[in-house]
Amino acid sequence: MSEVQRRKYSQEEKNAIFDGEFMPHIDSMYNFGYRLTFDGDDAKDLVQDTYLKAYRFINSFEQGTNAKAWLFRILKNSFINEYRKKSKQPTKVDYQEVETYYNSDDVHYQSTSDLRAESVKDMLGDEISNALNSLAVDFRTVIILCDLEGFTYEEMAKIHDIPIGTVRSRLHRARNLLKEKLQSYAQHMGYKTDQEQDEENID
Repeated sequence: MSEVQRRKYSQEEKNAIFDGEFMPHIDSMYNFGYRLTFDGDDAKDLVQDTYLKAYRFINSFEQGTNAKAWLFRILKNSFINEYRKKSKQPTKVDYQEVETYYNSDDVHYQSTSDLRAESVKDMLGDEISNALNSLAVDFRTVIILCDLEGFTYEEMAKIHDIPIGTVRSRLHRARNLLKEKLQSYAQHMGYKTDQEQDEENID
């Protein structure tokens, strides 16, 4: 077991970590949960489950590291596992009690810009929200994590358990899918599509 896994916090230290490092992210966690479930009650249940797991496995969290990314990973895994159960699909994501997360000595912790989802949600019109919500879960989550929550590629790779190259390609594909879905909406709102702009430039 690694040093982080063997860490034993006192009850006072656990409470300090939970209140000081975990709780400040609860609004972002709820927004992420809501954009995954499309249901307020389900999002609340998902957040509650996430925080229960975070407290249960708090000894595997290294104080002072990226608590937000650690929590998002737990929430994402909880959702994926529950989603696949409901869909009667084989479970492909193994929730490994989160002890192995961020325990590698060569992991570099990077601060992220705290782009809270609530700060931009009012800017997302119904058409944009519907287009985002219509994306497959894997594509939707990378857009949420990158464009709404401001995670780095490295952090997203840790959250999803995939290589950074896969993160980049998945995000590129997700943005293209979102762009395609918004083409007709953009035209309706009076914006020119790339094709129309190219035709104007040719003329």
